[in-house]
Amino acid sequence: MTGVESPAYVPGHGLLHGRTAVVTAAAGTGIGGATARRFLEEGARVLISDAHSRRLKEHEAELGRQFPGAVTALPCDVTDEAQVRALFDAAVAAHGRLDVVVNNAGLGGTSDLVDMTDEQWSRVLDVTLNGTFRCTRAALRAMRGTGGGVIVNNASVVGWRAQAGQAHYAAAKAGVMALTRCAAVEAAAYGVRVNAVAPSLALHPHLAKVTSAELLAELAEREAYGRYAQPWEVANVIVFLASGYSSYMTGEVVAVSSQHP
Repeated sequence: MTGVESPAYVPGHGLLHGRTAVVTAAAGTGIGGATARRFLEEGARVLISDAHSRRLKEHEAELGRQFPGAVTALPCDVTDEAQVRALFDAAVAAHGRLDVVVNNAGLGGTSDLVDMTDEQWSRVLDVTLNGTFRCTRAALRAMRGTGGGVIVNNASVVGWRAQAGQAHYAAAKAGVMALTRCAAVEAAAYGVRVNAVAPSLALHPHLAKVTSAELLAELAEREAYGRYAQPWEVANVIVFLASGYSSYMTGEVVAVSSQHP
């Protein structure tokens, strides 16, 4: 299959003007970092977080030069409940309310199930699923008394399909999908919408370093366009789910990939 070239970058349209947002795992060049940038381009005030303090500080400085006064940062390990609570308390203290939360933190890895250790299994589940649970719970506690809000979780197409060596990651992402649907039913009473995106391959420099060229080529070949997504293409869908254009959508898992059931 011949790959289709990536489209031109889409400029912002003020879809999140005046909104306050938290984006986790937003220090790098992947989906979290792209989402933070897109949110700023759409007029939001954004609190970015990540477990990697140095990279987080560097990304805050970079975004701050382009969007002065609109971005702040706070380190957060989503496996630590005290840090999660501090993150959301800081967002509310700074802005008085919280409008959008993007739960992007996740951890991958490759290991055949027969050789997988308990520690490998538990670590991936704790970051990817339990971390999303902790942040969703904190977000709902912040939003339930303010008349509404939006939560967008980052799932994956491997929550739907099988991939060798990915049992822990696939189980975690399938759990994120189920968590999203259940949280949406409960959150409707608060006027809060909860949805998820399910990307396949959104290539960025860090992923390219830790993934073989052969696997990247194989994953790209599976896609209808014969190429990987740009992180900002996934971020665009997150912007849509965070904006008023998706006001009647909740409990949905939106594939940003042709690989869905």
